[in-house]
Amino acid sequence: MRQLSTLSALALALALAAPAAFAQSAPAPAAAPADANPVVATVNGIKIHMSDIQADAQSLPPEAQQLPADQLMPLLVNQEVDRKALLIAAQKEGLEKDPGVAARMQAAANVALENAYVQKAVAADVTNTAVQAYYDQHYAGKPGPEQVDARQILVSSEAQAKSIIAQLSKGANFANLAKKYSIDPGAKNGGELGWFSKDEMVPAFANAAFALKKGEYTKTPVHTQFGWHVILCEGHRTAPTPTLADVQEQIRQKLTDDAIQKTLDRVRSQVKIQVFGKDGKPVPQIGAPAGSK
Repeated sequence: MRQLSTLSALALALALAAPAAFAQSAPAPAAAPADANPVVATVNGIKIHMSDIQADAQSLPPEAQQLPADQLMPLLVNQEVDRKALLIAAQKEGLEKDPGVAARMQAAANVALENAYVQKAVAADVTNTAVQAYYDQHYAGKPGPEQVDARQILVSSEAQAKSIIAQLSKGANFANLAKKYSIDPGAKNGGELGWFSKDEMVPAFANAAFALKKGEYTKTPVHTQFGWHVILCEGHRTAPTPTLADVQEQIRQKLTDDAIQKTLDRVRSQVKIQVFGKDGKPVPQIGAPAGSK
């Protein structure tokens, strides 16, 4: 029970902490030479290397970005020690021979192999050269999207939104009303949203905002899943061409998504697939890649 409690506490701590400082302070395991991969602990003679700790740090969620390396290191080392101790205990009991455990172990191994295959395929397509080529084709020398600069007042009822619009029609200041009534986090800034393109907002909000001229506000409340909006347009512009640095992560994600889909299409086309209905009879495949066997 102590080991499981320790793991639970560590999991909570690591979920709230970040690997960034630690991960940046040490190279990736594959890049580390042998003399830069020291043993940091042993459990019954089983060695835990720095590369194991680095891999753990890199696998932590990206939002956990604040724990300093000198605090994260002991947590990760202790986590690896607990894992090794649990593994030794499980092996002593021969749990790997239990059919259910063996099946789960095999399933985990299969997932690791599948992921390795996809990662290899993605790595071949998502290179710096590919990112630059995509940028040159889709962004370089081209104007950015149309954007609107707007403010909003977000309230929870249509009646309150109509009341606010009535106050605006009598000359009330939009920013002051936003500070007083809006439940949006931007209320403290007078409801300021800044510049945004149409695809950055939910459709109902975007359509209303882009239909306004500079200085106009919505004369009827705009309803979305967030509540009831009153929107003020403060200007239109064509966004400047983004730099590569501005969009490279977006491009990488796009190329990654495309590479994964291409990989799935290829491997599905190389195998024979048959799907069965509840009655046990074969059913036609929907959206099967061309050339499926």
